[in-house]
Amino acid sequence: MKLVEPPSCNSPSAIVFVGQNRRGQWVAQEQNGLYGGLFVNRAQAVKYALFENGHHPETIVELAREIELDMGRAATSLEEAPARRVA
Repeated sequence: MKLVEPPSCNSPSAIVFVGQNRRGQWVAQEQNGLYGGLFVNRAQAVKYALFENGHHPETIVELAREIELDMGRAATSLEEAPARRVA
C-alpha cells in the first residue's frame, strides 16, 4: 500500500478525491464534501476537480477503491483508503 503525502499546509486548495462508484460513474469530491459531482469519464471528473480547486493537480487523489458521492459525509473514511496521485 502506497501512502499519499498531503499537500503542504501553505496550499490554499483542499484535497479532491476522484474514483468510480459501484455503477461505473466517475466521482469527484472535495475531502470535506463541500463540492463534488458525478461524471461519465475520468477526464471530466479531473477537469472538474482542477476547476474547483484552483488548478492545483497536486491536491487531486485518485482512489483505488469505490467512492460514492455523499455531500454530507466526513472525510475520515476516505483518508484511510489506498490512493494514488492523479497528476
